Amino acid sequence: MTDNSETPNDEGPNDFIREKVRADVDSGLHEHIVTRFPPEPNGYLHIGHAKSICLNFGIAEEFSGTCNLRFDDTNPAKEDETYIRAIQEDVRWLGFDWGDNLFYASDYFEQLYDWACHLIREGLAYVDDLSAEEMREYRGTLTEPGTPSPHRDRSADENLDLFARMRAGEFVDGERVLRAKIDMASGNINLRDPVLYRILRNPHPRTGDTWCIYPNYDFAHGQSDAIEGVTHSLCTLEFEDHRPLYEWFLENLPVPATPRQYEFGRLNLGHTVLSKRRLIQLVSENHVAGWDDPRMPTVTGLRRRGVPAVAIRDFITRLGVTKADGLVEMSYFENTIREHLNHSAERRMAVLDPVKLVIENYPEDQTEELEAVNNPADENSDTRMISFGRELWVERDDYMDDAPKKFRRLTVGQEVRLRFAYFVTCTDVLKDDAGNVTEIRCTYDPDSRGGDSPDGRKVRGTIHWTSVAHAKTAEVRLYDHLFSEEEPGKEREWLEDLNPASLDIRKTCYLEPALEQAVPGNPVQFERLGYFCADLESRPDSLIFNRTVSLRDSWAKAKNK
Repeated sequence: MTDNSETPNDEGPNDFIREKVRADVDSGLHEHIVTRFPPEPNGYLHIGHAKSICLNFGIAEEFSGTCNLRFDDTNPAKEDETYIRAIQEDVRWLGFDWGDNLFYASDYFEQLYDWACHLIREGLAYVDDLSAEEMREYRGTLTEPGTPSPHRDRSADENLDLFARMRAGEFVDGERVLRAKIDMASGNINLRDPVLYRILRNPHPRTGDTWCIYPNYDFAHGQSDAIEGVTHSLCTLEFEDHRPLYEWFLENLPVPATPRQYEFGRLNLGHTVLSKRRLIQLVSENHVAGWDDPRMPTVTGLRRRGVPAVAIRDFITRLGVTKADGLVEMSYFENTIREHLNHSAERRMAVLDPVKLVIENYPEDQTEELEAVNNPADENSDTRMISFGRELWVERDDYMDDAPKKFRRLTVGQEVRLRFAYFVTCTDVLKDDAGNVTEIRCTYDPDSRGGDSPDGRKVRGTIHWTSVAHAKTAEVRLYDHLFSEEEPGKEREWLEDLNPASLDIRKTCYLEPALEQAVPGNPVQFERLGYFCADLESRPDSLIFNRTVSLRDSWAKAKNK
């Protein structure tokens, strides 16, 4: 991990937020804990959202409380029903259930409007005619106070009339806004008369054309929490400066409850980006194949890549919850995935860069069925039968002409073990005019069936294989880090750090027949190569597999060279 990394927590969930919740329960402040996960339906969830999901639903479960799923659907210009369905699917896939507690900020539009009118009547809100650019100029800077709008002192009656006309659609988009009247000289710019409502003529996914004015996030969020009886509103650190505004609304409105906001450090993962704006750009500009591209850090992308939901939850638990943002190395996430897949993934043999191996002294018309263990890491694992014949496919890089002493695979005169099969000795190779190996010739020891030595001799290496006569052809997609740099954009424009080798498509690979019935999402280990899963588009007559993760951290090895 880098110097500003989060520190993994191997002792289970125990953090400052849980300590606060526990104290509130023990003191009797709250009899029933209510948290919420409030996504905006303008994109797909990513692994950073998964941290918030695990925290909010996890705390509710640990304290026998409730976690609401509430969509912050206050900006119809960017929202879509597709995102709403995808978010629900992702939350369920991660292992969480909101039961009957599915809500939308749009459920509260009428109540929010009434509360905005309450602020106007109390002299705490006003309709402003300044343009967005003028408001930025009037707002001031971090070192200079803002300047009050010339419309700040309109009467309550005039403001109520203008606000009602905004709702009725008398003004064009952007012509007027409703602002809170707080403090234009505040050191916290969020308190310098923030916008509460803007005019926006976009059909809403749920309310249609009923509304042409919509509340901003800061106005809708805390009040929605209060309506739902949320006790602990958990947000990432970028909302820390918004907390005084969150509390100002609760103090000045007749809300039914007063939730408290707590902030925690967001998850930043190396070699990727977790900014929704940047993820949208990756998709819209076709740098990736969509939100579910297995290179994306989205929950749907990770699922398509074959990452188990339990591995994501475990990864987030290990990180813990801190009060500071940190950068986590991708290798830590990948190691967590490997740990889970090592125990759950059955083993199969696949050859991704094939070259033919011919066993010259093996009968041409003979086929054998050999027994193979499905998962040696699972003591309860069963076995399967695999077909073996005279001609096999092996990996091209399992042969070398002038091999160094430590090379334990195929070279002329060297004996190796064929996994679950026999000992073979390389006798010769055939090459094309360019010097590329086209065929490897070997002899085998008939007494070494099953890969065991009858005379106790040691064989230095073991390689995998598939039978030419029985193997199934497949396309295999090797996914790697989306970005070459651990912190994209740190040294240059972030898109320049895209990794050109993040996807390597192998069109003609040979898999053992058992993989023909692989179920998308179910993990499998290709022996010696890595963990894979069948893609959503895979069919028995057109097999496609995605690499989930390699067997070891190849990037760390490359960096240490």
